[in-house]
Amino acid sequence: MRLLFLGDIVGRAGREAVMARLPEWRETLKLDVVVVNGENASHGFGLSTAIATDLFKAGVDVITLGNHAWDKKELLRDINSEPRIIRPLNFPPGTPGQGAYVIVLPNGRKVLVINVMGRLFMDPLDDPFRAVSEFLSRHKLGMTAHAIIVDLHAETGSEKMAFGHFLDGKVSLVVGTHTHVPTADYRILSKGTAYQTDAGMCGDYDSVIGMGKEASLYRFVRKLPGERLQPAEGDATVCGVFVETDDVTGLAKRIEAVRAGGHLNPSFPVL
Repeated sequence: MRLLFLGDIVGRAGREAVMARLPEWRETLKLDVVVVNGENASHGFGLSTAIATDLFKAGVDVITLGNHAWDKKELLRDINSEPRIIRPLNFPPGTPGQGAYVIVLPNGRKVLVINVMGRLFMDPLDDPFRAVSEFLSRHKLGMTAHAIIVDLHAETGSEKMAFGHFLDGKVSLVVGTHTHVPTADYRILSKGTAYQTDAGMCGDYDSVIGMGKEASLYRFVRKLPGERLQPAEGDATVCGVFVETDDVTGLAKRIEAVRAGGHLNPSFPVL
């Protein structure tokens, strides 16, 4: 199975870059599933229902979220009617929406997508290790799901790496989001799970993690709040990871970085 995960989409530049490339990529890479993190897609903060609809029309199968999940209050109302938008699994019981979604492909194969949030330097949610472990006790890779993708939205590399090893052999891919900087450590772990500490962002890298440079610099240099941060709107880079899995076990056979456009050196899978 061929899976594409794209990192945090930041603002209009990131959205337009993803939507411009994705239809062609679905064909050229023969993609079965596309998952994106969309928690910064609406003006850099949150996800609106209208933007989610545009991403689905462009070829996205599932949208994951994170600590900005509720920045657009409309999503508190709409998320229960759109199960393809998932928020972190380890939010408290009773939180709107779901933390996972099962994609059923035309050939009957199933891909489980899980969203979870870390706790180091983040909002103190429920234990992500326990939450995902309990959930996976009901969903077995290669049995009830032909592939399993986990988006860990977290701040620190140590928590993400620990999480990757914790799930090694139990899921197809563990990929980090949130820091907006792609890491070079994409690899297949010892028990067969594909891993990357952070997929990076889909946005303008001539910025400060996707936000305009001047307002960001003002905050750092002057130590004053300044104006509201706005997403940088220059040429965007689409960043993510491509994974090919074994049709029997669901474990990874191949992982490659995806970088296209903008200010980063390009990297793209060759089939």
